[in-house]
Amino acid sequence: MKRSIWIGWDPRESEAYAVALSSLTRRLTEHVPTHALCLSDLIERGLYHRPYEIRVHGQGLIMWDTLSDAPMSTEHANSRFLVKEMAKEGWALFMDGDMLVRDDLAKLFSGLDPKFAAYCVKHNHNASFGHKMDAQIQTAYPKKNWSSLMILNASHPSNRALTLELINSVPGRDMHAFCWLKDEEIGSLHPRWNHLVGVSPATDDVSVAHFTLGLPTMPGYEQQQYAEEWRQELRSWAA
Repeated sequence: MKRSIWIGWDPRESEAYAVALSSLTRRLTEHVPTHALCLSDLIERGLYHRPYEIRVHGQGLIMWDTLSDAPMSTEHANSRFLVKEMAKEGWALFMDGDMLVRDDLAKLFSGLDPKFAAYCVKHNHNASFGHKMDAQIQTAYPKKNWSSLMILNASHPSNRALTLELINSVPGRDMHAFCWLKDEEIGSLHPRWNHLVGVSPATDDVSVAHFTLGLPTMPGYEQQQYAEEWRQELRSWAA
């Protein structure tokens, strides 16, 4: 099956995107087309037209998704579900931009069963309300972080329900809960492929480190696990 990789891009996290892309491509052993998922591009193409506002929050600004009546911590908070439309067919892997890839992502595509409409790490992350990265509001919802790294089978019949109308009309929390699929249509990935730094149980078996609480450049997160490895990747990319 055709394969593609999509990395969420946010102008406020350009360094994070650089680390995700650099760490991914350095370890990729097979050719898999890799793209940035950019909100402005999706809006220009007419694919994304969810209403949102820019609101003042504390000392900064946040994006507020009107349909969800909730904040969007990144520009790809809800646009990620458009990777099926962008890919058209085959396996489309989406990953948040705040990830450090420590293994060959080509391994993720090996052995995928086409009977599943999607794959992800099925976290049991019961986040409390509060704040996380860069003073962003922490929002709790079912299947939290499942969609932060997911592989959608764009050719699966059940994903025909993942229409532009659905993506642009329902609350984000429903999209992140894979509302268009039955639970048995979602396959499981090993937890090492989306390790939530500071949240997931400690382990040496980490293929993708996800800085979901805050990037190593943010105050309070400079010394978290894998932070120095992230900074080294950034230095290598900038060199």
